[in-house]
Amino acid sequence: MKIAIIEDELLAVNYLKDLLDKQTIVPVTEIVILRSKKQAIDFFEHNAADLVFMDIHLGDGMSLEIFEQVELFTPIIFITAFDEYAIRVFRHFTIDYLLKPFEEDDLHKALQKFISIRNNFDPESTLKSISTLHQGGSEMMKRLMVREGNKLKSIDEHHTAYFFASGKYLFLTTKDHQTYIYDDTIKDIIQKLNPNVFFKVNRKFIINKEAVTEIIKHSSQKVELKLSPEPEVNTEVFISKMQIAECLNWLNS
Repeated sequence: MKIAIIEDELLAVNYLKDLLDKQTIVPVTEIVILRSKKQAIDFFEHNAADLVFMDIHLGDGMSLEIFEQVELFTPIIFITAFDEYAIRVFRHFTIDYLLKPFEEDDLHKALQKFISIRNNFDPESTLKSISTLHQGGSEMMKRLMVREGNKLKSIDEHHTAYFFASGKYLFLTTKDHQTYIYDDTIKDIIQKLNPNVFFKVNRKFIINKEAVTEIIKHSSQKVELKLSPEPEVNTEVFISKMQIAECLNWLNS
């Protein structure tokens, strides 16, 4: 089993590594040490791991920001000294949450939990289920408020063709090709939208099913969507490799 440790404190890295080397609950073939957010992003863009231990506070930012750069569907055990982040991290495929300073027995319990659920959980469905719990059962947004000049305008969800991220901004495009800046982030707005209507196809686009005019299958791992209206930027819209099957099922449902 390949384990990645995302932690910037050397003492914490060595402590966890020693405990992992001593334990016999899971077989460890390799331990990868990633000391920063940048190292983690660079690693997971081209590599994978079977289990990740992740500190939330890193020297170059919050580790949760890693999910904005790479799609990480690996089981995660979070480690931090700040329990205020517990609810936020459970939106991701979290196995457990260890609060520093943790003991050897705490690690063993987390690994046992990992073993018990490893073969029963699907990462993508888990992400969606935990996201729903995180909302506390709140209703999905039916209308979306945008700014038009010095006024606010309400747009019905079914009149929204898609959201797209460009630079530091998130934009909403309507079916009649009007585009507005939307005051939110793509990772947060998807939690508030009706999953029967909207789907996050990649890091840049959340689409309304009715906006899809054509599906082009370049290969089993490269599927392109044509949208109406055509996006003003990022004109080629490809489904993330990890989500192709789920997205196609969603489109066909």
